[in-house]
Amino acid sequence: MSTGISHLDNRLRLCAEFVRNGAKLADIGSDHAYLPVWLCQNGKCPSAIAADINPEPLKRGHDTVVEANLTDKIETRLSDGLKSINSGEADDIVIAGMGGELIARIIGDCGFSKDKSKQFILQPMTKSEYLIEWLCKNGYKILKQDCCVASNKCYTVILAKYTGDVTAYDETYYYIAELDTKKETHLRFVRNHINRLLKQANGDVRFAVLAKRLEEIINDNN
Repeated sequence: MSTGISHLDNRLRLCAEFVRNGAKLADIGSDHAYLPVWLCQNGKCPSAIAADINPEPLKRGHDTVVEANLTDKIETRLSDGLKSINSGEADDIVIAGMGGELIARIIGDCGFSKDKSKQFILQPMTKSEYLIEWLCKNGYKILKQDCCVASNKCYTVILAKYTGDVTAYDETYYYIAELDTKKETHLRFVRNHINRLLKQANGDVRFAVLAKRLEEIINDNN
């Protein structure tokens, strides 16, 4: 008897919402493989690869797949980022639960990341501004961005794809990007940025200037 996944937390649910119907999935840093199992058992994805760089979380993911009776649809694979994933195996790539700098490196190291048919669903735990700046300066477009609260922490999820267009934005864009600060969770996420910048301002006044500019943008929008 399969157990499957009855629900996802808000963070993974938001990632799942960004995945296209019928897309083959690669979930990088999958750990328990909750996301690919949920997407496959609900018919949104026909197949998935649950990848992790470490054997122990990969074993946890494999156990989840076996318990859900989805070994015919989901493969668990040891992989450093996307290095062991082939282009034809994934349409949508989820990279969630790690720092923005590491996510940028994983995309940069991927040979097929500039395939314009691929979409990346990215959930940085830290340094989202670094990731967004890297995407913009390396030819990726942010198609959509949203926020959610899980376990009383505010997270953002970014949907991006390669277009080849390199865009230079004002520095404030990397902190707000496609968020709508009229929405409560989006405002909370940006305010977290501002609070962090104000703490950093003790060592560098430039952070205080940036925090003030972000506050002005919020006030203008609201």
